[in-house]
Amino acid sequence: MSPSINSRHPHKAPPPGETGQEALYLRSLSERQVQVAIKLQDGETVRGWIEYFDDGMLRLTREGKPNLFIYKQQIQTISEVSGRRGARGPKPAAGGVMEP
Repeated sequence: MSPSINSRHPHKAPPPGETGQEALYLRSLSERQVQVAIKLQDGETVRGWIEYFDDGMLRLTREGKPNLFIYKQQIQTISEVSGRRGARGPKPAAGGVMEP
């Protein structure tokens, strides 16, 4: 009798639900004060830089406009749109996109 498939391949644990990559990316954006565009689930896009974040929300700081506290479940994507806050002149997108 041939060995069963399960005995030939050791059982692998399922991937973790939380890898920590989201927190690392948000920390990097916050520390570098990178301008971001946040597209919300309703289609609206808001721009600013991430001042603070935790497990459930983030604070988006905007020049000349009120700061926003946004629940992560309301976020569709976060895209880098330029260099550091206060950088002069437009810069091409850095290509970083996060989907929570």
